[in-house]
Amino acid sequence: MEEISAAKIQIREDIANTISALSVNEIKEKTTAIQNRLFEFANFLESKIALLYVSQKLEVPTDSIIAKSYTYNKIVVLPAFDPESFKMRLMKVDSADQELIRGPRGILEPDASRCKVVPMDRIDIAIIPGLAFDEKGGRIGSGTGYYDRLIPRLAITTRKVALTFEEQIVPQIPMESHDKHVDIIITDKRIIYKI
Repeated sequence: MEEISAAKIQIREDIANTISALSVNEIKEKTTAIQNRLFEFANFLESKIALLYVSQKLEVPTDSIIAKSYTYNKIVVLPAFDPESFKMRLMKVDSADQELIRGPRGILEPDASRCKVVPMDRIDIAIIPGLAFDEKGGRIGSGTGYYDRLIPRLAITTRKVALTFEEQIVPQIPMESHDKHVDIIITDKRIIYKI
């Protein structure tokens, strides 16, 4: 257990250094490439209800992905976090500009007084954030376990898709029993289907 935790900390540090070394232009180009792949991706195009996320540092920026999803007539769902239970509520957001407020984690999330909860089984595609991934769909997140708790609660038919920079793909993610995989990874260079 301690060995795995230490390995995850090391991977997080290595990724943070790698991503920090990228220029603003490189990040912009890579983000555009990922976005273009996502918006050509059949599972995304066929979906009606898409769970997205508001990006944090070291994650693929999602502002323009969220904005563009509306133009594709997607029902956009974003998570609201509960730091006491480490669970999230999935909420429909009709306007990212008007219906998001700063949440307990310091990032924007749906305003519960304006947004409706969406049942887990209604999500067609779930875009899952992470700091590092391997080609088998293993992921390392921020370490709070929100998405490891969410993934098993999603319908088996819900595609779990990660967006990540190619630099965040590592040979192997050390996995524990509570860690959950994603099905598909979209990078700035390719689409990886879990093997």
